[in-house]
Amino acid sequence: MLSKSLIRLITSLQHKKFRRQHGLFCVEGIKSILEFVDSAYVVDTILATPSAAAKLNKIPENIKLVSVNEEELKKVSFLTNPQGALALVKIPSSNDITITDLRGKHSLVLDDVQDPGNLGTIVRTAEWFGFQQVIASLDTVDVYNPKVVQATMGSLARMQVIYTDIETLIQDQAIPSYGALLEGESIYETDFQLEGLIILGNEGNGIRPTLLPHITQAVTIPSFGKAESLNVAVAATVFCSEIARTKQTL
Repeated sequence: MLSKSLIRLITSLQHKKFRRQHGLFCVEGIKSILEFVDSAYVVDTILATPSAAAKLNKIPENIKLVSVNEEELKKVSFLTNPQGALALVKIPSSNDITITDLRGKHSLVLDDVQDPGNLGTIVRTAEWFGFQQVIASLDTVDVYNPKVVQATMGSLARMQVIYTDIETLIQDQAIPSYGALLEGESIYETDFQLEGLIILGNEGNGIRPTLLPHITQAVTIPSFGKAESLNVAVAATVFCSEIARTKQTL
């Protein structure tokens, strides 16, 4: 039987305030849950239907397993069609980013990205192309939002997402920064060197004006059609792909 207190806790986690208060976020689906079980994250509790629990028989004994029926799971699931299991995972302590964390690699920097699906897709894409971290402005949508977690398809279990004051970060770091802008050097002609910050702007407003003077190189994805702009997650994919491709030639 699913207790009322547990129902209240889980449903409250749709809000950032309560995720931070309880230090927990939700992961749904057997595959994604198992990826978090096998990661550095700490899985606290798993709610599972009997059929799903049979596929979770190898989870560590320190993880609490609560048996629920499908109707109970629907009460707390954030999905239209629940996937048999929901886990409560502890939010890790936030870390300050240092110049050492940025050296010798490229990092995506998100300037107030608001759409959960976009952020989740960016995290998943970054992992696919071998990026180790995503840096987000303090006003970017919370990576532990259930919609973001779901959109990462398990990649969040392995990717580091760091929230920080990106204006201070970009001004203080002595490594190149590349801004995704409509006017700039073609991405296919840009030398991304061996390290740098790839700055992607807000869905509606782009990169904030106060960042522009500190960007080393404005970079654009050339248009061959009449669309006015690219979705930020799509733009992130093109940047990740091009950087990964050029690294292969070095």
